Amino acid sequence: MKVCSYKGLSLVIMLRDEHCPPHVHVDAGTWSARFVFCFWHNGVELWDVIPLSRRPPLAVLEGLRLALKQPAHLRRARSIWWLKLQTTCLGNQLWDWQANEVVVMNRDTSVIYRIATARYAVEDNKTLMQLIGAPECVEIAL
Repeated sequence: MKVCSYKGLSLVIMLRDEHCPPHVHVDAGTWSARFVFCFWHNGVELWDVIPLSRRPPLAVLEGLRLALKQPAHLRRARSIWWLKLQTTCLGNQLWDWQANEVVVMNRDTSVIYRIATARYAVEDNKTLMQLIGAPECVEIAL
């Protein structure tokens, strides 16, 4: 499903056999790229380009990244991902209560909680997470 376009290139979310992390695809014929987005911050990153030997100029990749990062486009990407795939890809990850971020390693057990469930509220553009053992839920306005 098309999220947006940049200079004639479409950024799309594939709805069949899709997998985490949340991402969009760009198919330019001679090369393709994927850009990762998430449900807990508004950053967008280039994931990969194949084949690497046909990689487009960095300006094209950066333009695609910035196009997806526009608030309306990022919100559309999240909405499509959530409504069609029903996951934020945050379940069972670790959440640092003080830093308000997903972490890979458990640095300080007093502020780290495992994410039990996470859902995206499309209408409000918010992520709502239940943390195992935490005093309350986490609500992230995006």
